[in-house]
Amino acid sequence: MQNIAILTGGDSEERVISLKSGAVVREHLPKSRYRSFLIDVQKADWREMDSGVQVDKNDFSLTLHGERIRFDCAFAALHGTPLEDGKMQGYLEMLGIPYTCCDGYVSALTMNKHNTKMQLAQYGTVPMARSVLLRRGDKLDEARLLALGLPLFVKPNTHGSSFGVTKVKTFDALPAAVEEAFRFDTEVVVESFLPGREFSNGVLRVDGRIVALPVTEIIPETEFFDFAAKYEGKSQEVTPADLPSELARQCQERSRFLYEALRCRGVVRFDYILVDGTFHFLEANTIPGISPASIVPQQAQAHGWPLGEFFALLIEEALR
Repeated sequence: MQNIAILTGGDSEERVISLKSGAVVREHLPKSRYRSFLIDVQKADWREMDSGVQVDKNDFSLTLHGERIRFDCAFAALHGTPLEDGKMQGYLEMLGIPYTCCDGYVSALTMNKHNTKMQLAQYGTVPMARSVLLRRGDKLDEARLLALGLPLFVKPNTHGSSFGVTKVKTFDALPAAVEEAFRFDTEVVVESFLPGREFSNGVLRVDGRIVALPVTEIIPETEFFDFAAKYEGKSQEVTPADLPSELARQCQERSRFLYEALRCRGVVRFDYILVDGTFHFLEANTIPGISPASIVPQQAQAHGWPLGEFFALLIEEALR
């Protein structure tokens, strides 16, 4: 039986989401195959959640009831820093411990919305919203920002779960929206509005083959897919999406291309806006939400994988 460390918690505002994701993974992992342990990571204090015992970071092990437990694999259920931004992966690699998500470089890249778009721009085949990057202390270049049109989306550049995101309808509202985003990050992305339907698509590698899951349409009750829409039930998510087959294929093909182009591992969710029959890339989520109501688990189950089997596939691919 293999020992699995489920990495959860974290240091960011996304901690509350991570704790829920970690609990779901432990609940559904097949107990006949895995012994799982929830590891709460808070800065330098890492503890097994049931016992409160500290992890020995010299070799990433636990001593419980006199037993020295070493881990065969780390399951990524920690949104935000220090895992989704790539900080922990180098540590795990130095110890030779497989993990179920992208490596440190890819995680850091995709956590940075602006750099991800710059990386993909070289291909010239990935439609995206126009955007401007602001750094703390920059003056607002009114002409440059107005050239993006209205409304605008203002987002922290390296933060998830829609914290600090504002839809701006007038230029007068822009400074306050930028300040709100700067509460969560030192860089802010101001992005043009794309009028269209929102979709999301999960991708993973299974036995060396890239599998694009069924596509989900996101229909938020709020003005956009914000925190309330994501985590408080304020959205309708339709899986599989009500799309003509050729559009569903276009989305899945784009997702497989992005997965390879960005050198992803584990399961990654790509978000899009469908404008005039073309899927425009929004962002990549390398540790997507994994509660039963989250988008990727919906897609996995629509594909025919119960949650336990889906989580086991991620572990087996990491071990491979």
